[in-house]
Amino acid sequence: MKKYIKYILLFVCLLGVDTTWAQSSRSPIEDMVNAVENAHVTDMVKYFDSYVNITINNLPAIYSRNQAEIVMRDFFEKNPPKTFDVTDNGSPDNNSKFIIAILTTSTGIKYNTYILMKMKDGAFMLQQMSINKQL
Repeated sequence: MKKYIKYILLFVCLLGVDTTWAQSSRSPIEDMVNAVENAHVTDMVKYFDSYVNITINNLPAIYSRNQAEIVMRDFFEKNPPKTFDVTDNGSPDNNSKFIIAILTTSTGIKYNTYILMKMKDGAFMLQQMSINKQL
C-alpha cells in the first residue's frame, strides 16, 4: 500500500509542476484575454502599470493601479462576461501588443474592447483599455 501512495504523490507533484509550467508559458496577451473572459481582475492587475488609461462607454480617465482595479471590479460585477471574442491582436513592434475584441456580457450587451500593452522595464504592462458599448 505504501508503494502506491508514493506513486500517487509523485504523480500529483508532477501534475502540479506541469500545470505551473503551462500557466507561466502563456503570453501577456493570452493572460489578459483569459483574465477578461473570466472577469479575473486580480490576474489583470499584475499587468497594470502605475497609471492606466481606462475608457468605459467613451468616458476616459487615468487611474492609479489601485483605482483601476476598483474600476474594473465594479465593471465586471455589473457586466459579467459571457464571451470575449478576439477579432484582432498583434504586435506592431517589439515594444507593444494589442487586442481588439468583442465582450458580450451575461445581460446580452456587447462592448467593443481595445487593450494596449507596452514594454516597460522588461515586461509588458497594460497602458490603455477601452470598453465601449456597441451601438
